[in-house]
Amino acid sequence: MHYGLIAGNGRFPFLVIEGARRSGARLAVAAIREEADPAIEGVAERLTWVGIGQLGKMIRFFKREGVEQAIMAGQVKHVQIFSGAIPDVRMLKLLLRLPRRNTDALIGAVADELASENIELIDSTIFLQDFLPTEGVQTQRAPDKREQGDIEYGLEVAREIARLDLGQTIVVRGRACVAIEAMEGTDAVIRRAGELARGRLTVIKVAKPNQDMRFDVPVIGLPTIKTIIEAGATALCITAGKTLMFDRPELLQLANERNIAVIAVSEKDEG
Repeated sequence: MHYGLIAGNGRFPFLVIEGARRSGARLAVAAIREEADPAIEGVAERLTWVGIGQLGKMIRFFKREGVEQAIMAGQVKHVQIFSGAIPDVRMLKLLLRLPRRNTDALIGAVADELASENIELIDSTIFLQDFLPTEGVQTQRAPDKREQGDIEYGLEVAREIARLDLGQTIVVRGRACVAIEAMEGTDAVIRRAGELARGRLTVIKVAKPNQDMRFDVPVIGLPTIKTIIEAGATALCITAGKTLMFDRPELLQLANERNIAVIAVSEKDEG
């Protein structure tokens, strides 16, 4: 099987490349110029750079490489859609067909374009199953009564904004929303919450209802915990089995050192 990788920002694409190499899979990388780390050139065997709007170029590259299944890994900031990037003809036609330009609609349309060329967009965690935490407390400390109350309240709100495709992260204090994610991303919304109401904050990051594992899978890593500490938050709740946990040993070590509780809950608990 020949795989293609659409690489956005962060470590996610690098981990996919490592996982594919371990499994012996052949991988061709289309790196998004506005997002991907230039260091990806040093680890990818076959790579081309494409602009955010160069859908046609990406598909032509995958076709030349014999790609049959594609993986989308690494964030492409939603604001990039509105950044003034000039779309090629194929992307322009796609955008004109969209009734709305939220994440699900846009990437779903890209998936359809790939499918029209016999390229299937598949589960982005296919090579990273070990990075998905199971249900339960991940740290030495479980959430206390205050944090658990904030989690129970916050899960209802977070699940609703995720259903609306507005964001996946909220920050709660005293069963009240301090900050809700929009386009800025997880770390930015946590920082904003810390500026608004520093201390005793609880962060909830959820998968969407019926999360499409092909794209926009929630991710946390060591930078997430560092940002939580900076904001004065004391607990983090994520969705079990559908949130990628990068840097797990380092993440949990730091959380334990700073007395941060991290818990993964099932989707049924979210509901």
